[in-house]
Amino acid sequence: MTFLAIEHISKHFDDTPALQGVSLEVARGEILCLLGPSGCGKTTLLRIIAGLEQPDTGRILFQGQDVTAIPSHRRGVGLMFQDYVLFPHMTVGENIAFGLKMQGWSRQAIAHRVQELLQLVAMPGYEDRRVYELSGGQQQRVALARSLAPSPQLLMLDEPLGALDRTLRDQLLLELRDILKHLGQTAIYVTHDQVEAFAVADRVALMRAGRIEQIDTPEGLYLRPASPFVARFLGMTNILSGELLQREPPQVRTPLGLLHLAQVPGAFRPGDSLTLVIRPESARLGRAPFPGPNALVATLLTRSFRGAHTLIQLLGPDQQTRLTFEIPGPRCMAQPGERVYVHLDPDGIVALAQEQEL
Repeated sequence: MTFLAIEHISKHFDDTPALQGVSLEVARGEILCLLGPSGCGKTTLLRIIAGLEQPDTGRILFQGQDVTAIPSHRRGVGLMFQDYVLFPHMTVGENIAFGLKMQGWSRQAIAHRVQELLQLVAMPGYEDRRVYELSGGQQQRVALARSLAPSPQLLMLDEPLGALDRTLRDQLLLELRDILKHLGQTAIYVTHDQVEAFAVADRVALMRAGRIEQIDTPEGLYLRPASPFVARFLGMTNILSGELLQREPPQVRTPLGLLHLAQVPGAFRPGDSLTLVIRPESARLGRAPFPGPNALVATLLTRSFRGAHTLIQLLGPDQQTRLTFEIPGPRCMAQPGERVYVHLDPDGIVALAQEQEL
């Protein structure tokens, strides 16, 4: 049985639609990420699932039970926010124990649970520390421990690492996923950051204007974006129009010339207009022409060494199309203004339908 089912949820604030017929399912033990730009409805959906908002239409089911009208404190939901919401006048241990005291746990059971959770979040011996003595990362670990203390059936995390710097955030992302999977904790994680979503989630629901644009695994979302919007949101800027000339093998006429693809969706027929997305890691550069299809001659506009890769911008052979690629390490030795030979991997080119306005 599906652990959590969200069925046709809609929500308006005055005349502005925040959610428009959203439906999705979450399995027990799954980490689902709600990803999208500001204002897309992801936090509103989280608040409705938690019982902090009521939908205009639709319903929320936990293990088949309709909980839409049940208040938040009776849903067995844990919440974790970006700003920690720790009690500054309490110690670390008292913060973790707070919800357990409200539920009437015994003093012995609380003490055992606090120690168990401090071990889990790698903070043993911190129970008597004051919150103001902790770093931001430590405070977020305490907030996680407090959220997990009552063993919620569903943990909901709203931009929980947004206040941390990138290095600390990357470290905590790995720890957070390990903790949740170790516990078998069902969780919904809200963020606007694709790096966070990909690092934490089993599946990602990318939202746009109150709707779900695509749900897939992180790998599936990146390798098979369902629309130009998804591709752009994931940082893919190489988007151009084309015309399908033949399906086997797939060939598309584009401003860059004739491109060969590994595959095209079954709905496309020769003569159809489509959109191509060229992923940023799909290019190879050379000083001599590449043999075979997908070989281009371009002009290097800029290059920027980023450590693990070099970010380059090219001007295509049509002298209009700009392309951005990530070349491994410092392998791009050409200088801006020089001509370079490019080969595009057919597996790195995705064919999509023309984008429709909402």
